[in-house]
Amino acid sequence: MSVADKPIALYVHWPWCVRKCPYCDFNSHAIGAGVDEAGYIQALLQDVDAAVELAGRRPVSSVFFGGGTPSLMSVQGFETLMTGLRKRLLFAEDAEITLEANPGTHEAARFAGYVANGVNRFSIGVQSFDDERLKALGRIHNRRQALEAVETALTLVDNLNLDVMYALPGQSLEGAAQDALTAVKSGATHLSFYELTIEEGTAFYKREPAGLPDGDTAAEMGEIVGTTLAEAGFEHYEVSGYAKPGRRCRHNLNYWTFGDYIGVGAGAHGKITTEGGILRTERRANPLLYMDDAVNGRFASQLSFVLAESLPFEFMLNVLRLYDGVPVTLWEATTGLPYEVI
Repeated sequence: MSVADKPIALYVHWPWCVRKCPYCDFNSHAIGAGVDEAGYIQALLQDVDAAVELAGRRPVSSVFFGGGTPSLMSVQGFETLMTGLRKRLLFAEDAEITLEANPGTHEAARFAGYVANGVNRFSIGVQSFDDERLKALGRIHNRRQALEAVETALTLVDNLNLDVMYALPGQSLEGAAQDALTAVKSGATHLSFYELTIEEGTAFYKREPAGLPDGDTAAEMGEIVGTTLAEAGFEHYEVSGYAKPGRRCRHNLNYWTFGDYIGVGAGAHGKITTEGGILRTERRANPLLYMDDAVNGRFASQLSFVLAESLPFEFMLNVLRLYDGVPVTLWEATTGLPYEVI
């Protein structure tokens, strides 16, 4: 298969949140006085134009709207964005289109509007179903809102991921087990369970929260989660990913199998195979500077080819997240180098 025929994924970054969570080290910013939504969407579409020049008009197998909180976007704005993307890109007929949502910004009419414009999978950042744990994490929603958002999503799509965390401040083994049980009973088809880690640059890094479980307790929580999900029929296919049969996240699998993806939006990263080699792209992280770049026709703040000697590490860094392994032939197919190089 030639490079021009290889499917590609699209990641679109929405950098704003209602407020910044104290554990979050993603490129996200409190919404503050407001957002120039129309200006940002226009910048995204100009960014896609530039990316297509590099990647070609290849079939898009999946789209992921991440953040930040993409569910802050108006339905009208999302319609404009999707219309523009469809004009510029060749979407596969069965493309997986995921939008991340925060239960604290959940509105049934807005969710329905996203689905009407192409979303067929939601990823809801629940993090916990325990009100005290949610408060400790600085989340803007509570248990009731989380369950309502899940219920709304499942009336609109049949493919739903929940992000859940464990080893939370003040969490007991019983609390972690209860969160896992609630998640499996929710009707979600995919669950992403993460151990809370304190990342440099976050509010929790500057001031560690009280009551964090020790390493042994955190490990036991992870085992409880894994056992609970396995007993409920979820396949543990990736370090943090559990899916019902046939519901593995296509977009994430593209990352972990070293596939190509266009990354647009403030701080977004991309990986594009060209005739000249594998190209890594990175956009400016500050949303206002990113929009200013778009106005002036500047897009990738960093653009570099992956050196041949770096390819084994980059390839393994991704594929080793998968429990099933990958075929040996994938190495040659995605890097163009002989297996002996490994």
